Amino acid sequence: MGSDVIVALDGVAFGLLLYCVAAGLSLSLGVAGVFQLSHGALYLTGTCVAWWLAADGTWIGLTAALLIGLVTGAAAGGGLAELLRHLPDHLNQALATIGIGLILVDALTTGYGAQPRTVTAPPGLAGSLTIFGQSYPTYRLALIAVATAVAVTLYMTVERGRPGILVRAVAADPPYAATLGVEPRRVRQVVMMAGGALAAVAGVLGAPVLGPAAGLDTTMLTLSLIIIVAGGLGSMRGTLAAALVVGQIQTTVVVAWPAAAPFLLAVLLLVGLSWRAGRQRAKARIT
Repeated sequence: MGSDVIVALDGVAFGLLLYCVAAGLSLSLGVAGVFQLSHGALYLTGTCVAWWLAADGTWIGLTAALLIGLVTGAAAGGGLAELLRHLPDHLNQALATIGIGLILVDALTTGYGAQPRTVTAPPGLAGSLTIFGQSYPTYRLALIAVATAVAVTLYMTVERGRPGILVRAVAADPPYAATLGVEPRRVRQVVMMAGGALAAVAGVLGAPVLGPAAGLDTTMLTLSLIIIVAGGLGSMRGTLAAALVVGQIQTTVVVAWPAAAPFLLAVLLLVGLSWRAGRQRAKARIT
């Protein structure tokens, strides 16, 4: 019983970490209309910043890494929005961002040496707590709490707040939104900045769990794409639900039945696509 709870908690922690990454990608694709495939490289950037500044496990280092990750991710997102403004075609966007991501990953790999690195949690979070007779890292519980706060904030902002109304207006009908005094270009740039910041900050927060390592960028990008396809572009609730499911698949299922994980990810994709296709058909019949 205790070991099952620990594995499930790991799934929640990993799922919420994936949510922070996938939410930024969902906003970039669903709102800004940018097929951003360098998102995994931005996550890896965050882990590298954490390793360079906070590998020794100090609060000062972690705070500095979070601030630098936030600024770096936002600047990268804004730069990509401006760079890709003249590339409305998604194929060209995908090719351009893949190239940018490969260059960035190569530069980062040169910096940390391509060997897996570890980041120590700061004092107060480096220990463990006993849950159902099993020890569980305190930092992962803190990660769950912080990522939950991020999820609530994004939900209230994007799906309940005025910024979300502006964002959805631009996504649905940019020319009409412009007639209401909303500048679509500015909204897209802000969304891209937010998406980049989320990816980099998630990398910093996730570094004590998953430090810089070769292929980490590809893993996070692949899982994020699965999540947003299953959960729906621009939907914070759908993205969160899909991320939590993927988190459990990548922890609980991998431990119990490794061969079933890819199959279950494929099933999740098909269920998400089928559900949204059914909703679209129902709307079409109503209209």
